Amino acid sequence: MGTVSSGHLDTGQARSLMEAAVVRYGGEPVGTIACTDPDAATLNYDQVFVRDFVPVALYYLAEGEPAMVRHFLERTRELQARKRSMDCYRPGAGLIPASFKVAEDGRSLIPDFGGHAIGRVAAVDASLWWLYLLRAYTRATGDRELAATPAFQEAIRGILELCLISRFDMYPTLLVPDGSFMVDRRLGVYGYPLEVQALFFMALRAAEELLGDGPDSRPYREAVADRLGKLGHYVRTYYWLDFPTLNRMYRYRTEEYGDNAVNAFNVVPDSIPAWLLEWLPDPGGYLAGNLGPSRMDFRFFTQGNLLAVLSGLAGGSQARSILTLIEARAEDLIGEMAMKLCYPALEGQDWRTVTGSDPKNVPWSYHNGGSWPVFLWLLAAAEQLRGATALTEPALAAAAERLPGREWPEYFDGQRGQLVGKQARRFQTWTVAGVLLADRLLADPSSLDWIAFADDIAGEKCAI
Repeated sequence: MGTVSSGHLDTGQARSLMEAAVVRYGGEPVGTIACTDPDAATLNYDQVFVRDFVPVALYYLAEGEPAMVRHFLERTRELQARKRSMDCYRPGAGLIPASFKVAEDGRSLIPDFGGHAIGRVAAVDASLWWLYLLRAYTRATGDRELAATPAFQEAIRGILELCLISRFDMYPTLLVPDGSFMVDRRLGVYGYPLEVQALFFMALRAAEELLGDGPDSRPYREAVADRLGKLGHYVRTYYWLDFPTLNRMYRYRTEEYGDNAVNAFNVVPDSIPAWLLEWLPDPGGYLAGNLGPSRMDFRFFTQGNLLAVLSGLAGGSQARSILTLIEARAEDLIGEMAMKLCYPALEGQDWRTVTGSDPKNVPWSYHNGGSWPVFLWLLAAAEQLRGATALTEPALAAAAERLPGREWPEYFDGQRGQLVGKQARRFQTWTVAGVLLADRLLADPSSLDWIAFADDIAGEKCAI
């Protein structure tokens, strides 16, 4: 299949950059390195990261070139942790590595489960992205045999055991530490961050399609169906923020007990930030960044909200409200270079306390309000699902004009995304792939059949 383009982008140059990042093992392409910036050679940017490869894989699938995606899925399945152990320093059985690289002798692949990451945190999102990508490959190619093999069925069940196993926690959401997903540094996202819950929902929906019908899979299918209903209702009900919700929260009582408590998480009304009342449009709404006992993170996190739209977690009116908010606050969230990872940034004493005075996460930089062009593919997909391109068209045009001259950096700084990130690497592969994929989705949205999920607005009510 030839390259399809909306006309906004020099796809030839962009594809050349992406193909320069391809990693081969055993004569086969198995993924792409994080960036081809020669100044990053001493860092871990020479590895194939699962999360970084997702937009690359989706683009190649959209182009009708699935070979590298299949090889990637096969190799990462082989690297999946399998041994159950009481050793706290070993990865849990079923965990997909965050990244891998080819050994110097070229004869093996070396996985990293977090031992070499900043803060030594295992990546929760890699396993969830892997399930999503396996589903996308299966639907895009029609190749159902790969996922149906005993080895892949065992891999799917292994990931589900990690997510669904009994634990101290009693919520349908996943409890995770700081640094365990795209926000890989301390940013006050410990607990139940939205991005992980949206990925979890998406991964469960993928597993629902991929699991076999045999007796080995039956209990997993039942557990997935049960968790999907509870997780969907929980996030849509308790994470949702719009003016009707805020009016109820403003009048919350605290210290309530029992099943009939209205303020289920004991959120203090005075914790509603002043900026939100000015910033939240009416109509419009979004899913909060995090939720836990006596704590709601009111920040807007772009990836979590857009993934909620793609996965069907935010179905119907909630999905429309999220896009309405982004359009109303495009100056803040898109600016000159799409899109802010979160809004607003932590500043002053909040920055010092929450980030530990992290010099990379200074206000309006990196994860603390920096702008990431990779989110363009999510914006394009979310808008196309709703039959619109009003946000993506100008954002993609700006990216296509500015990124080549700025050498395709990882992220941008400043409240409007005007500056190349102070520590951003050049020729970032997922920057290139995200823009290529967004460009292709504008020209031909047919790939949404396997990139996104149908709305799933039903959900089982669960008392908290």
